Amino acid sequence: MSFDVVCVGESMALVTPDPPGPLAAGGPMRLDVAGAESTVASYLAQLGARVTWVSAVGADPLGSLVRSRIGSYGVDVSFVVVDPDAPTGVFFKDPGAAGTTVHYYRAGSAASRLGPLTLPAARVVHLSGITPALSPSCARLVEAALGTGFTSFDVNYRPGLWSVEQAAPVLAELARRADVVFVGLDEAQTLWGVRTAADVRKLLPEPGRVIVKDGAVGAYSDSEFVPAPVVDVVEPVGAGDAFAAGYLLGLLRDAPEAERLRLGHRVAGAALRVTGDVAVLEGFDDF
Repeated sequence: MSFDVVCVGESMALVTPDPPGPLAAGGPMRLDVAGAESTVASYLAQLGARVTWVSAVGADPLGSLVRSRIGSYGVDVSFVVVDPDAPTGVFFKDPGAAGTTVHYYRAGSAASRLGPLTLPAARVVHLSGITPALSPSCARLVEAALGTGFTSFDVNYRPGLWSVEQAAPVLAELARRADVVFVGLDEAQTLWGVRTAADVRKLLPEPGRVIVKDGAVGAYSDSEFVPAPVVDVVEPVGAGDAFAAGYLLGLLRDAPEAERLRLGHRVAGAALRVTGDVAVLEGFDDF
């Protein structure tokens, strides 16, 4: 079977205090699933795209949860490896007065043991800058995948995984090899010291499109700019991945560039209105 999009990367079990409060206080917790690339896949599947997620999980209950939850959105999970010798990764949210911090327990996880592999046939391969930070073999996976077909790369810098000094040159080089690049203006400023979307484009001249997201302001793609609609934000987690899914759907449908950006904003708006990584999309029949 051929897919519209193949998304590659780790997803983990997510533990969050319920109701929100500091982890150190203990109490009831909510067990969920989260991962950048599988979030893109989950939105694309809800929007009618044929999408598969390639990753690895442990042969444990958390791995079963991850696979079943992502599959419940209509994502094909038949290419997910179940590793009997490594656990499924876990991370914890720690809400506090100064904001929410995140604690990862993913070292040695099943997904971190992935390396270069043959991907299923797809019109688009979607990757992110999270994966190369997980292990040397995962870095080789991304490097190899960027050499196959039409590729989409979300910079997705995670300071909890590696420093700016380590990440900046690696992420720039990987982005230069992709056909479509997504990056937040704030993370581009952090990584590369740029100030504007035009500066980002000068830094990354090779990709066919560089999509620069400037939060609530809007999104840029070369000469195109589409402002972000006003949204009552419940939680920002997952909005960038939702935007990527909307944009990629527009790309698959050969929509004009401005329409792709509008689709990205619309799906991101749905993500911003809910807690958790993936919103159940309603009222998107016109996509």
